[in-house]
This record gives sequence, structure tokens and C-alpha cells, in this order.
Amino acid sequence: MSPPIAPPGWSRWLVPPAALSVHLSIGQAYAWSVFKPSLESALDLSGTQSALPFQLGIVMLGLSAAFGGTLVERNGPRWAMTVALVCFSSGFLIAALGAATEQYWLIVFGYGFVGGIGLGIGYISPVSTLIKWFPDRPGMATGIAIMGFGGGALIASPWSAQMLESFGSDSTGIAQAFLVHGLTYAVFMSLGVLLVRVPRPAASAADGTPAPLEGVQVSAAGAVRTPQFWCLWVVLCMNVTAGIGILEKAAPMITDFFADTSTPVSVSAAAGFVALLSAANMAGRIGWSSTSDLIGRKNIYRVYLGVGALMYALIAWAGDSSKPLFIVCALVILSFYGGGFATVPAYLKDLFGTYQVGAIHGRLLTAWSTAGVLGPLIVNWIADRQEEAGKSGSSLYGLSLVIMIGLLAVGFVANELVRPVHVRHHVPAQKEVADVQERQQPA
Repeated sequence: MSPPIAPPGWSRWLVPPAALSVHLSIGQAYAWSVFKPSLESALDLSGTQSALPFQLGIVMLGLSAAFGGTLVERNGPRWAMTVALVCFSSGFLIAALGAATEQYWLIVFGYGFVGGIGLGIGYISPVSTLIKWFPDRPGMATGIAIMGFGGGALIASPWSAQMLESFGSDSTGIAQAFLVHGLTYAVFMSLGVLLVRVPRPAASAADGTPAPLEGVQVSAAGAVRTPQFWCLWVVLCMNVTAGIGILEKAAPMITDFFADTSTPVSVSAAAGFVALLSAANMAGRIGWSSTSDLIGRKNIYRVYLGVGALMYALIAWAGDSSKPLFIVCALVILSFYGGGFATVPAYLKDLFGTYQVGAIHGRLLTAWSTAGVLGPLIVNWIADRQEEAGKSGSSLYGLSLVIMIGLLAVGFVANELVRPVHVRHHVPAQKEVADVQERQQPA
């Protein structure tokens, strides 16, 4: 499947909707918690077991993005979106079979393993193409698409809840909900497959030979051998760890913080807090990444990491004394969490060029897989130990908040160490042209 080249006059503004159709679909992953209570009741699962499909999905997201990134660059966005469509939708269909037959392992395999591959390939599928279409505003372009991943749960959560209410929350009802998800997302993601185009390469000669790409260009294999890549890996891992630490335990955290005060937080209010965090996550992806086009990628990560550490410090030292302060600080942290995801592709483009930026981005997402385990582990393990020691309220989280401040400080230092890539890692111009010509050949 050769990459579809845009005809003359094709509007580049048709590409972000193509990317959004994929990201809004795979963003359903953030709404997995809607199914947890029903699965636990219908299949007699523990909370840890019901979380396993989601956890495996996030791990597979990072691994498939890392190992499949080069294939995405070589075969183009239409191929990648097609693979994502097949895997993500098939994952739901396999999970539906597992629910219908009450085979828990099929749900884990379908949603977590097969669907997780769709998550990873789908997540990186439009990144390189968007950066090539919007070289003047790469942060805004990738922010629009990646905003969809953060916002997908806002659609999927009420939709999934309504289906469970209509179909029932037993194994048959869950199977029907999974089936509808798989079929609907297949149709919706098809819009992206049909709509996506790559820009026509510039020609340097009358025979149409593509011109070498402008600026620094580094291959994916070369990028992972640079200190810049690993500094950014640390930056992303620390920023995601800090954000996901609050996101994963948001409702119980705000409840615990104000449990011993005169204004305790109700269950419905805690749910509203979670919805606010999701909105901040989504808004940060487009807002902060667009800001990075104006002030620079290094400066915006100084904001994410430096101001983020300040927000954590305010929560640790004064969060339980003021509910508005706690909420505002948490919203800012989650906006930085989303912004960090959306800005990093443009940061990679600045450092390594557009030659194989999608593949490099895929490798960098292993930091997300690591943070997805590290953040919840820090917050939950420490809270459990503090509770066993007889502590309650905000005291359950004091140590974990201090740890988050330290991790953000590590990320801040790593960002300061980022420098331009040494010339020995640059790809020769002749190889760029040869690779462009190879990608234009029919499959």
C-alpha cells in the first residue's frame, strides 16, 4: 500500500481531521474504567485483574510504537492507520467473544495485546505526516491530533456507560457493548484511512528527483545513539509519571485530602473532578503545544517541569487547606501532562528533522510505558503503606508528592542538557533522496 500523495490544490487542513478520526477512536483506552465494575461483577474478578487489559494495552502501545515506528515511516500513514484500524477493532471483537464465553484471558488478549498494538501504531500513524504538512506550526499540528487521544474518553465514557445500561452489565451485555465498539470504531477510523494524504515532495531537477530535506536529518537508528534522545526520554518519562500519578488516583485522592475537613468531597463531586482533569488534559495538548511554536520547545518544557514541580509543592504543603487551590494545581499539572505528549513530536523534529521522526517518536514512547507503571505504583504503594501505618487524609500522599517533585527536577535537568545533535549522526543527503524515491514506488 503506497502512501497516497496529495494532488495539486489539496488542502492541508484535511489532514488533521484524518488524524483525529484515529486518535478520537483509540482514545477510548482512557475510558476503560467504565467497564471495570461490570467485569468484576460478571466474571468475579479483582480490581487488579480488571485493570490488566488496560495495563497490557498501554505496555503494548509503547512496544508496538517502538518496534513498528520504522515500518510506519517506510509504508506511510494510510498503511499505519489501516493496521491500527484492524488491530484496535479486532481487539474489541475478541474481547466481546471473551465476555460472551466468560473467558477472561480472551479479554486480556483481545483488548490488551491485539488492541494495544492498534493503540501504538495508531498513535504514531499521523505524526510524521502532520509535521511535514505544517513545518511552520508543528506543535499546533501534532497537538490537534494528540488532543483527540486525550478527548476520546470524554466521548467513550458516557457512551460506554449508556450501552451497559441498555444492554445490561452481565457478561452478555458487556459482550454486546464490546461488539458495538469494535464495529463503530472500524467505520470511524476508516474515514482517516480514506482521507489522509502525504505532501508532494519538492523537486530539485527537471526529472522530478526529490530534493534533500532541509536542515538536520537523523535516522531512527542514529537518534537512539545520541544523548539528546535519552535526555528527552527522561524528560517525557518524568513528566508523564508526575501527571499519571494524579490522573490514575484522582477521585480517591481528592476525597482523602478533604475527608477530615469541614468540607468533605462527595462521590459525585469527585467524579466531576475527574472530568475536569480530562478536560485539562485535552486542552493542554492543543494549548501548550501551540504555545511551543511561539516560545520554543525547550522553554515550554521548562514550564511543564518547573511550574509542575511548584504545583506539586503547593498541593503537598497547602493543598488540604484550600479546595480551590488543590483543584487549580491539579488542573495545571494535568494540562502539562497532556501538553508534554503533544509537544514532544515537534521537539523531536527540531532536534532530528523530519526524515524518520515518526519512528523516533515511536521509540521514545517506551518512556510512556515505563511511566504508566511507575506513576501509579509510587502513589498507590506509598498510600497503602501509610494507611497501614495508621495515617489518613492528606498524610497518605505527602511522601509520594515529594517524590514527584524530585522526579520533575530530574526531568528539568535532563531538558537543560539537550543540545543540537552532532554532525556525525546526520544522514547524508543522497540517502534521504534514495529513501524518498523508494517510498514513492508502488507497493
